[in-house]
Amino acid sequence: MKISKQEFSRRRKNLMAQMEPNSIAIVPAATEQIRNRDTEYPFRQDSDFYYLTGFNEPDAVLVLLPGRRHGQYVLFCRDRDPAMELWNGYRAGPAGACEMYGADDAFPVNDIDDILPGLLEGRERVYYAMGRHDEFDRMVMTWVNVIRSRVRTGAHPPGEFLDLDHLLHDLRLYKSAAEIRIMRKAGQISAAAHVRAMKSCKPGMAEYQLEAEIQYEFGRNGARYPAYNSIVGAGNNGCILHYTENSDIIKDGDLILIDAGCEYEYYAGDITRTFPANGTFSKEQKALYELVLKAQLAAIKVIKPGNHWNESHDATVKVITKGLVELGLLKGSVNKLIETEAYRDFYMHRAGHWLGMDVHDVGDYKVGNEWRVLEEGMVMTVEPGIYVSPDNKKVAKKWRGIGIRIEDDVLVTKDGCDVLTKDVPKTVKDIEALMSHNKESKSA
Repeated sequence: MKISKQEFSRRRKNLMAQMEPNSIAIVPAATEQIRNRDTEYPFRQDSDFYYLTGFNEPDAVLVLLPGRRHGQYVLFCRDRDPAMELWNGYRAGPAGACEMYGADDAFPVNDIDDILPGLLEGRERVYYAMGRHDEFDRMVMTWVNVIRSRVRTGAHPPGEFLDLDHLLHDLRLYKSAAEIRIMRKAGQISAAAHVRAMKSCKPGMAEYQLEAEIQYEFGRNGARYPAYNSIVGAGNNGCILHYTENSDIIKDGDLILIDAGCEYEYYAGDITRTFPANGTFSKEQKALYELVLKAQLAAIKVIKPGNHWNESHDATVKVITKGLVELGLLKGSVNKLIETEAYRDFYMHRAGHWLGMDVHDVGDYKVGNEWRVLEEGMVMTVEPGIYVSPDNKKVAKKWRGIGIRIEDDVLVTKDGCDVLTKDVPKTVKDIEALMSHNKESKSA
């Protein structure tokens, strides 16, 4: 289940069709990053670069030249080196870049200073994401200055820099059929990991042991890495939005908030579930949990083409504020509490974000200062939550330390939406049934 060479080619053509006449686009690949001393982090290609090439090696540079007679797609990459390949793995080399990745021309990246100024010369506009890679920014300006230094000999340097992100990220926002198949698979693997965690959980375990169960399920299904650092927060830790220490012991009576998703073939899954360590929600836990679930279902209901991005968030705010008033955690008029954002003491984040190759994926949320209208092929998360700080003296003690979030990945379809992560239980009844069956299996 991969993106085809034809689709990568189509992406490049779609981008070039939107570029101004007589322009050039430059996109650098990611570089290897040192973890400590002489070991590197596992290499992960830059999402923009991979989206356009499918090329999974560091230190490469993509150049797009619409209308160039000798080929519009040029790739600079590491040369073949049998000695280094013996230690660190196979390289495609320039010949492989053409043969396997469809480049029209490919050159050793070590020759880029000699070749790229010639490709830039005579082009009016440069599309480039300036400010993201300091070292590469300096290289781009050096190449431009080489041409400027030759103006008296008739050289014609580019006169304008344009931000590539706007065009490219808008393309990435709309997912193709192939991308949706991969994202559905990422959602299914992530869902299986959450089910595994629920089945494995018991008081006395460490948070990191549940994290290990999640990681195991990812890996055994071909998703070697999480899409982001997994959150496994038991008890009070569930009230820390980005808690990733995952080092505490799970106690009887704790709620456990797990926010975890795999990366599969460069696409992210992103799921949050909250469940009781002992398999049974307390009265207060159940009340807040069902409120968050009600808010999430209300948000999913309004996700369809023609509705705008913020409608789902507004739906969660209304449900959560009204529910907090009914439970006595907030006091006053619901409308006034929404207007003054009083709910933010308990619900301080947005209801979701775009999802794709990056877990917080690219794409504008507003267009012309108006919330973006949803269209078929967009994928977003829906993740309302309620977090009652253990230090919140404004509420009764029975509520303190309860942190709940419920998150799913939602695809905007032609007529409405499709929840890609529905394979993991989220009602109180279904969660308790799953964990009850788990207890019975252990005692048998």
